[in-house]
Amino acid sequence: MRVTGINHVSISARDLEQSTRFYVEVLGMERIPTPRFETPVQWLRCGDLQLHLFLDDGEAPRRHHLGLTVDDFDAAFEAVATWTSSEWGNELVELPSGQVQLYFRDPADNLIELNWPDASTLDRSRYPMLRRLVDVVPQPRESLEAVLYLEAAPA
Repeated sequence: MRVTGINHVSISARDLEQSTRFYVEVLGMERIPTPRFETPVQWLRCGDLQLHLFLDDGEAPRRHHLGLTVDDFDAAFEAVATWTSSEWGNELVELPSGQVQLYFRDPADNLIELNWPDASTLDRSRYPMLRRLVDVVPQPRESLEAVLYLEAAPA
């Protein structure tokens, strides 16, 4: 037996409707039919996968996060900046592979990471806060080969 993929990820929402609106309006996910459970939930389509939001007033784990690929980094950056306050605390990182990670927090304080495959396609003048990880943390040779996007696994 082996796992063949990830079907869905579940994260908490302090206000289920507010979090659902965030993922639908800001990140372009789609509400999908959701069964009723003892605790209110909302399922969302995210490409071929699902994000499940569940009502919970507990604190979100500080470092657990959800990594999402976007189809338009500039639009995603603007949408997130518009939704959040001027002190939204983003972190924009270029990996040694040239791939980009934008970190921010959703309405329930979950850490979200938006991924972009190629920093060279971005207008760096729009992102003065973009920092190269290799300039901040020394990288051993094997770490220089790390990538966010894997080749398809053999069948």
